[in-house]
Amino acid sequence: MAGTRAPRAAQAPPRALDTATRALDERFGTTGFARKALRKAFPDQWSFLLGEIAMYSFVILLLTGVFLTLFFKPSMTEVVYNGSYAKLRGVEMSEAYASSLKISFEVRGGLLVRQIHHWATLIFMAAILAHLLRNFFSGAFRKPRELNWLIGVAMFVLVMLNGLFGYSLPDDLLSGTGIRILEGVLASIPLVGTYLVMFLFGGEYPGEDIIPRLYVIHVLLIPGILAALIPLHAIVLTWRQTHTMFPGRGGSNSTVRGYPFFPTFIAKTTALFLWVLGITTLLAAFVQINPIWLFGPYDPGAISAGSQPDWYMGWLEGALRIMPAWEINAWGHTLPLSVIIPTLVVPGLLFTGLAVYPFIERWVTGDNAIHHLLDRPRDVPARTGVGVAGVVFYGLLWAAGGNDILAHKFEIPLFWTTWFFRGAVILGPVLGYVVAYRVCVGLQRRDLGLVRHGLETGIIRQTPDGKFEEVHRHLPAEETAAITDPRPAPAVPLDVPPPVDDIRRPQARRRLTRVRTSLNRRFRADIATVPTPPAVEQPDGDKSLTDRENAPSS
Repeated sequence: MAGTRAPRAAQAPPRALDTATRALDERFGTTGFARKALRKAFPDQWSFLLGEIAMYSFVILLLTGVFLTLFFKPSMTEVVYNGSYAKLRGVEMSEAYASSLKISFEVRGGLLVRQIHHWATLIFMAAILAHLLRNFFSGAFRKPRELNWLIGVAMFVLVMLNGLFGYSLPDDLLSGTGIRILEGVLASIPLVGTYLVMFLFGGEYPGEDIIPRLYVIHVLLIPGILAALIPLHAIVLTWRQTHTMFPGRGGSNSTVRGYPFFPTFIAKTTALFLWVLGITTLLAAFVQINPIWLFGPYDPGAISAGSQPDWYMGWLEGALRIMPAWEINAWGHTLPLSVIIPTLVVPGLLFTGLAVYPFIERWVTGDNAIHHLLDRPRDVPARTGVGVAGVVFYGLLWAAGGNDILAHKFEIPLFWTTWFFRGAVILGPVLGYVVAYRVCVGLQRRDLGLVRHGLETGIIRQTPDGKFEEVHRHLPAEETAAITDPRPAPAVPLDVPPPVDDIRRPQARRRLTRVRTSLNRRFRADIATVPTPPAVEQPDGDKSLTDRENAPSS
């Protein structure tokens, strides 16, 4: 009979590892941070992963970008192409374009990596935009996350610029046209425009230095800034703050319900990275994008019909296309409003508005509380309406970038599409605000009906007095928790001194105070109230309840 083996003592870690661990802990306090980090809760909500997709796309961009830099030559020196693409043999082109063709046709896996890089850029931009919209509509930008919001807006602008510079590097006909537009935008800036053009291009357009300088900006300057901002935005500030979560998932403004960082979140986020990499690779393998060999080298006197930039730059293209040919001539100088307004004023207003919106909303609402619990978009109709108005404005400008293609496909005059978008970019955001606002109010009323009366079953019964009524099924508390869970108010009434003898006090007579008070009332008009969940069922089975809250006003 086998004897019973005595339990072994826990094996001590190797001496070298133990010494290194203690040395790091003594100098940086890593043990305490690691212990806390492994226990940090991460909410289990799909929209939380939008930022993860953006971060992983950036990792893919870095990896593929390093590969491409090994073969790309950022030079505008003219050479005669004698590569493997027969249709362009004997054609004069820049070394930048020739090296891009070499990557596409002669470097093993080069075309696949080029397309992975391009598709990752598009996914990166889409994920950033979706993440930004998620944070806007849910109110995730509020205290204490204003700095994170500003960093996110800055990264959005930087990635957009870097994408423009990146697809300009091959020096093909399409990207060269984009550089030509860039030159026109810089030259339109009053007083310093011509100096900026000479500085960037190294002389008269197109110069000899634009591609090398864009290359340095694209692979070194902006990626370096992003490499500093992304960890600050996604890791440092996030780890120092409580994660946000939506109501109804067991969390509150002071607690977060989720899975620990290790091992659950590590496993899920690793799988997500592999999904992002796999989908990007599949797109690159089976969906052609930016076939530069079909465009040919850049020629300042040529341009193809139907030329379109990448989607994230399409809205600026649309703004340029629909802007009237306005200009101001004074004292021997010309101010081209047809270029300044769509390329400088409109983007300036849009991105400045995004950056300062958290502070404007706090000024309007008077809300200085800390928020870790998010708002459902329907619960704050005014903010949702503003967001939808911005999305409609952006979307219409993006669609206007293809006004020539729309005119061709639908066989209508080009001027019709141009004038349509000129009117739509003014009326569309207003209509979007009104429609979104009414939809939010309607959804609030539906939620209130679900809590008050339950879910409609489609079963009709007759009461003893001859009436017909539909039977409602009362919903369990966990299904209505997102509606009935308590949450901090997104806005508070402003304290305005009351009038004395029907005479307003000096503070209330200030124009800025009146504007703020009016906006505060408008913002609070249809904010959702938290209804009281049902407590008593009627003896005859009718699922009714007592609700101490009023329905939202219309």
